[in-house]
Amino acid sequence: MAIPAISLPTNITVTTTITATSNFKNLNRKTPIKPFNSTLKSLTKSGKLDEALLLLESNKSLQPDIESYSSLLHTCISNKSLEHGHRIYLHLLLNSNKSFIKNPLILSKLITLFSVCDQLDEARRVFDHGVGNEDRPESVWVAMGIGYLKKKCFREALLVYCKMLLGFIEPGNFAFSMALKACSGISDLRVGRGVHGQIIKANNDEPDQVVYNALLGMYSECGCFRDVSKVFEEMPERNVSSWNSFIAGFVKKGQVFEAFETFRRMQREGVGYSWVTFTTILAVCSRVTYLYYGRDLHSQVVKSNKIPDIVLLNSLLDMYAKCGAMEYCKRVFDRMKYKDIASWNTVINGYAINGLMGETMKLFNEMVGSGVRPDRVTFISLLSGCSHAGLADLGEELFDSMTGDFGIRPSLEHYACLVDILGRAGKIKEALQVVEKMPVKPSGSIWGSLLNSCRLHGNVSLAELVAEQLFEMEPNNCGNYVMLSNIYANAGMWEGVKKVRQMMENKGIKKEAGCSWIQVRNKVHTFIAGGGFEFRNSDEYKEVWDELSEAIEKMGYKPDTRVVLHDVNEETKVEWICGHSERLATVFGLIQTGSGIPIRVTKNIRICADCHSWMKFVSEITRRKIIVRDTNRFHHFDQGKCSCNDYW
Repeated sequence: MAIPAISLPTNITVTTTITATSNFKNLNRKTPIKPFNSTLKSLTKSGKLDEALLLLESNKSLQPDIESYSSLLHTCISNKSLEHGHRIYLHLLLNSNKSFIKNPLILSKLITLFSVCDQLDEARRVFDHGVGNEDRPESVWVAMGIGYLKKKCFREALLVYCKMLLGFIEPGNFAFSMALKACSGISDLRVGRGVHGQIIKANNDEPDQVVYNALLGMYSECGCFRDVSKVFEEMPERNVSSWNSFIAGFVKKGQVFEAFETFRRMQREGVGYSWVTFTTILAVCSRVTYLYYGRDLHSQVVKSNKIPDIVLLNSLLDMYAKCGAMEYCKRVFDRMKYKDIASWNTVINGYAINGLMGETMKLFNEMVGSGVRPDRVTFISLLSGCSHAGLADLGEELFDSMTGDFGIRPSLEHYACLVDILGRAGKIKEALQVVEKMPVKPSGSIWGSLLNSCRLHGNVSLAELVAEQLFEMEPNNCGNYVMLSNIYANAGMWEGVKKVRQMMENKGIKKEAGCSWIQVRNKVHTFIAGGGFEFRNSDEYKEVWDELSEAIEKMGYKPDTRVVLHDVNEETKVEWICGHSERLATVFGLIQTGSGIPIRVTKNIRICADCHSWMKFVSEITRRKIIVRDTNRFHHFDQGKCSCNDYW
């Protein structure tokens, strides 16, 4: 067999000088083979690779056994020691006994070593030159496939599996799981189903948990949630990874209640958990503002004997930030021993969406001062915060600093934020100039920012031009049609409203209904705009509603019926306003929670101007904090004021 060329690092020499130490004074004397192997293994297990290799290279007359070579390579893999791995590989190539370099165990470990050391080309060279296709056992093929998987080369991994089948090698569980993970990586459902069929027809051992978990992951990644449920329920045994995959499938589909119920079932069955479990559920808590559930998970983390990893801690930060509990978020952040860029970005974004731009800038300056370099995500949070806080000058300054001080090239998201900053501040002309001078084609989000600016400042003519661009780019985006309809309605142009609605009807586009939800104790209660008749007809609702209405009317509250964008009489408009989902959720919270407990409401669309005003009055009358999270940001109502300062 021809010896393949390998690239040795410059600091490695073939000739090794033996240092005279107390341990190796008599290295050149003939050493019995058994003590030689046992000494080699002992040094390897102790992590003394330099001494082990010195012993190996200085006793050329003695041949280590396969177990010794395997132990050496295993330690190199654990330590990701490429230098020692190259020396072992060279030793094997120069060895007169070629059975070692052809041994499947040695080949597999060499391939694994070079793969984990980011030397995939070297791993492939070992794979290609080791033995012929027909002589390669499954373990060698799998090692090469896993090497590709680790580098996210999913198609190459799948190609290795296919070539293995062409060589008439019968796949086992290791090969099946490798192939399924490759299918997951490229969302190839067709091939994934084919592998599943091979698993069912296989004559070897029954599929193990790794294979089942890979099946769950593949079907989940491909969006086949019926198959996910079927595989999960048919599994003879389930481990934590199985449950994690099952929960992740629900999360990906947006079935948050099913995800929570599966997690509760997991706990009831005493399966245990991993940090991946908590990270997945915390992400759901962030999405739907389940603060109390998230805090319960946090308490379990604190009580655990295991040390939480950085991913879990960042998920905790995100959960608290997106539940509007920045005091808890900052407390977790301050106690973290290690913080990565994601940690800083999460808290900065949390302050920004909660309208605390002073704290946002303070933390940003602290971040830069501590030597952590901000990235593009950092500036998206900063610019977005400036937009919602009306800080146009600061926003422009940060945009310039991003490029000038930190060398970050603005992306479409950054330009969208800048256009939004200028447009909201009434600088529509400047915003248009930014769009015209952009080095890339404006995206839908940029035109959307301009359309929203037209709504804020009543610029109907420009809105019509911008809407044309959006309808062409995003023909099925309901929000664009609704925004233009609102602009027409605010201007009293009801024919325009009718025209837009006709367009929506012709295209089968329906406006998303307003929906709000509130968590009281361990249950989530959902309210739809204009719905909740059973609750609204209850005696307790009527009593609280009448008391609130009388009190806020005395304080000067008057319904702003301009938010009703329909050509109906005033009485009907007032009735519709009273049925907005965020109001129903707030009244429910007032009834069901004790005094002094903040009321936390989440809404799926933007809060309307009249509800915003109503919330301020209610917070003052009841002396309760009301925290509303809509699609854009948080509104913290307290003692008749809102954290957004009526700019949102």
